Amino acid sequence: MHLTATTQFGLEELLADELHALGADITHIGSRAVEFIGDHRLLYEVALWSRLSMRLLRPFAAFYAPDEKALYREVSRIDWQDFIGPGQTFAITPVVNRSTFEHSLFVAQLTKDAIVDQFRERTGERPSIDTRTPDVRLHLRMTENEVILSLDAAGDSLHRRGYRQHTNDAPLNEVLAAGLVLLSGWDGKQPLIDLLCGSATILTEAGLISQRIAPGLFHQGKFGFENWYDFDPELWNQVREEAKAQRLEEPQAYLAGSDVDPKVIDMAAANITAAGLEDCIRLSVRDVKDAVAPAQQEPGIVLTNPPYGERIGEEAEMDALYKTIGDTLKTGFQGYNAFVFTGNLEAAKRIGLKPARRTPLFNGPIDCRLLKYELYGGSRRITAPDVNLTP
Repeated sequence: MHLTATTQFGLEELLADELHALGADITHIGSRAVEFIGDHRLLYEVALWSRLSMRLLRPFAAFYAPDEKALYREVSRIDWQDFIGPGQTFAITPVVNRSTFEHSLFVAQLTKDAIVDQFRERTGERPSIDTRTPDVRLHLRMTENEVILSLDAAGDSLHRRGYRQHTNDAPLNEVLAAGLVLLSGWDGKQPLIDLLCGSATILTEAGLISQRIAPGLFHQGKFGFENWYDFDPELWNQVREEAKAQRLEEPQAYLAGSDVDPKVIDMAAANITAAGLEDCIRLSVRDVKDAVAPAQQEPGIVLTNPPYGERIGEEAEMDALYKTIGDTLKTGFQGYNAFVFTGNLEAAKRIGLKPARRTPLFNGPIDCRLLKYELYGGSRRITAPDVNLTP
């Protein structure tokens, strides 16, 4: 079957590598999406194992719809009993770009009307809409009036792993956190330290990687494909059991995080426990300025996502925080590679180190950079005003 996995900007090549490793035949790498071919086993394995997919889609129809009549007509030509069974609920997730239709919700409503009208005419019954937990979630993408209709294999965004019990004010989503870990080049064995760990999403995703835990095992409720007409329950149970057997119980890497707020550390601990990683990740209440590399450990990776300071009047506070981060990296983590993910490039200049690499990414709508610093014991320190972080 032809499938599409969507992801976040900047993670497309990593996603293609991940899918290829699972056995996918990659046919196209686009913006925020990778198209590939695979069978039912691959579909189930991607749903369980993909750390970088936001949605997993199975396209089944494509057409051009320049206006309302054309959209209604083309949707009506599809035999919807092939996709929505008796008594099943459905919902439509619309994405509309550069088209004559201005509102995606209007497109979804018109599509829903065409589907419901077909059922009413053919069976006398109409399927119900359930926007929260539908049996069948349809995905509609319209770009320049070209429409692609797909079945959503997960039924919900795959970044919602299910282990997060609590979050702080501005949490990273799980796909982005996993992407940051993989972009750092971390090998799953080196120490990985987060100096401002917040709700510990980076550390949890790193723990899932090192312990070979499939993130889809935490999925809440059914996956969307479990309600499809060609669902294979025996194969699905087999793939799930195989995934569970992959887990490594013995901790594979030194993972540690700290935060100055005890309440935040309590939230992080609850999330880590929910992911079954309480024996693999160390947490402490600590100010950034007091952080040092762990003794008796080889140098590894520092990976952190400091606040961006989006509120008015926080410039001085952010400048001070980022200067402290830089001072801590220079004095306490020599020999490490450090990665700072931020949407505040002005404050990042206060780190006072020359980035060896700048990777453009987004955190929601915020234009961000993953900045890599090679900590050679001071040989590449520069004064803050000389740093140029423009792409």
